[in-house]
Amino acid sequence: MTISYEKFNLKEVINASGRMTILGVSKVSENVLAAQKFGGEHFFEMSELSIQTGAYLAKLLKVEDAQVVSSASAGIAQSVAALIGEGSAYHAYHPYTDKITKREIILPKGHNVDYGTPVEVMVEQGGGQVVEAGYANMCSPEHIEMMITDQTAAILYIKSHHTVQKSMLSVAEAAAVAKAHKLPLIVDAAAEEDLFKYIEAGADLVIYSGAKAIEGPSAGLVIGKKEYIEWIRLQGKGIGRAMKIGKDNILGFTQAVEDYVKNGSESGTSMQARLTPFIEGLNQIDNIEAKSVQDGAGRDIYRASIKVNGAKSAKEVIKELRAESPAIYTREYQANNGIIEFDIRSVNEEEMNKITKRLQEIMN
Repeated sequence: MTISYEKFNLKEVINASGRMTILGVSKVSENVLAAQKFGGEHFFEMSELSIQTGAYLAKLLKVEDAQVVSSASAGIAQSVAALIGEGSAYHAYHPYTDKITKREIILPKGHNVDYGTPVEVMVEQGGGQVVEAGYANMCSPEHIEMMITDQTAAILYIKSHHTVQKSMLSVAEAAAVAKAHKLPLIVDAAAEEDLFKYIEAGADLVIYSGAKAIEGPSAGLVIGKKEYIEWIRLQGKGIGRAMKIGKDNILGFTQAVEDYVKNGSESGTSMQARLTPFIEGLNQIDNIEAKSVQDGAGRDIYRASIKVNGAKSAKEVIKELRAESPAIYTREYQANNGIIEFDIRSVNEEEMNKITKRLQEIMN
């Protein structure tokens, strides 16, 4: 059997936008594919597979326990449902019951963002109620404390380039507030590359995307306190049933984490070296000024940033880059300022040459 773009009448895609859900996020390795194949060809006691892969990952990541879920978004919803339900089987079946009195999830206002869906939608799906703390451009530990009541179930912190970066309390500061008030702290670190630092900073549950930095199949990971992880597993009897993950992806993702812990990801130094000839080529194109920039959230990720001048706007250039096959997808967060960024983590030299050629055609 042959699988191809043509079989399904699809365009080839060059992913210069980063690990984005709309493009399938990332590529997986042969190791991961082999683990997925083993999962697909065998049967398991699924509850035991969940527990044992969780224990294996917990040992790798030096945490009390871990649970593989279907996505980071599912991790948010199930973590909220777990914490408001506090381990009750009844509450797992009925997360929206009036019998649950503590539903408030405190979130810095600048963290209530849309990352493809609004954060508050995932909180509400888990039965929680978002309470915003601070302001769009500022949130301090005191702002969090102001919002704590006897209906508060947890504090949620979103570590992402989508959120407001300036004048925001750190994870460690949020953890200190949570600890002082005997509340759990959830950190959504979906695209983050460090699998250790947020637990070390004091978070009780940390959520990662399986297919972003880790480069696994579609999956999510929740790590942290054993009791809370057990409460999350209980959600399989409730909202987690609609978010279940298959045996092939559980095993593929577990292998991806093992490989990631062993090998890490591409360094910023390597990215900068690969970017150098690409940027030089881009700067030969009329009405384009190119340079290397670091990720806005401070991660060790470097991208090519181009300033579009002349008759065409950045938004028009983005539209034309996507129009043909291969469709070239870029980062467009600053398009209104005339800036387009190219994330090369999943782009090889041949593809960079195709991007340069297409831009020459568009700008000429």
